[in-house]
Amino acid sequence: MAESAQETIKSAVDQNDIMLFMKGTPQFPQCGFSSAVVQILDYLGAEYSSMNVLEDMDIREGVKVFSDWPTIPQLYVKGEFVGGCDIVREMFEQGELRPFLEEKGVLKADA
Repeated sequence: MAESAQETIKSAVDQNDIMLFMKGTPQFPQCGFSSAVVQILDYLGAEYSSMNVLEDMDIREGVKVFSDWPTIPQLYVKGEFVGGCDIVREMFEQGELRPFLEEKGVLKADA
């Protein structure tokens, strides 16, 4: 029996410390907002998993229901919904994202 979109999303969020639902892939983002989040995570050296919502309409719509957030990309850290591009960018620009990721234990503190 196939998993429902909600089960697939919950499983991805639960099994990955940092999970990014995005349009495209980290190597080939399909929208500027997804690309911006990938660039920030890569810049910070964060290890993350991603799911291309363009490959599955049920996931694309389902993730919006799962988070009660209308847009993609969506970033989850340790099962917690962080936000979309604007929130991630704002946290990064204000110097809050690195400490947040370090506190969650998903990013090594600078030596």
